[in-house]
Amino acid sequence: MTSRSAIVCLLATALAATACDRASPGNGQADANVVAAASSDEVTASAPKADKVDRSHKGEAAPDAAFTTADGKPATLAGYKGKPLLVNLWATWCAPCVKEMPTLNTAAEGLGDRVRVIAVSQDMEPAKATAFFAERKLPALALHLDPKLALSTAYAANLPTTILYGSDGKEIWRVTGDLDWTGAQAKGLLAEAG
Repeated sequence: MTSRSAIVCLLATALAATACDRASPGNGQADANVVAAASSDEVTASAPKADKVDRSHKGEAAPDAAFTTADGKPATLAGYKGKPLLVNLWATWCAPCVKEMPTLNTAAEGLGDRVRVIAVSQDMEPAKATAFFAERKLPALALHLDPKLALSTAYAANLPTTILYGSDGKEIWRVTGDLDWTGAQAKGLLAEAG
């Protein structure tokens, strides 16, 4: 094998190992209990680093992709215009998503009525996300369902991806990868909501 081929193989393996937007083999999704049982070292090793905030989409309107509320009512991001909105794209089979969810809930509690926080599941089986929320008790997060992956497709996003919109419905920033939403970096970012 030439050195160029070896490099290509190593890069492909590294990308496959860090991409959280790929479902596990079998039924297309990993069981949430398996993900939750993963050691913190495994979760940290597979998670993309959230050390770069992407501001290249600042000022763009939210995509008009349709999804639903947890009770099945149609929703779009435009429907939340008028108040800052934090959108988290996640899935039960995504270890970094599961890892950050408790800190996102805590941050949402602290934001209170100032910023609406929605967690839009990209699980193709909505019952998995609903069960996850019921089991984990995440009361400050509004669960939404996107089994057709409309939002992650519109954003061309890996999971988790979190996007902050201003009250005007325009994007402020996005973060790809898990983040401690109770940490100093996140607090600084969330302060930009106004």
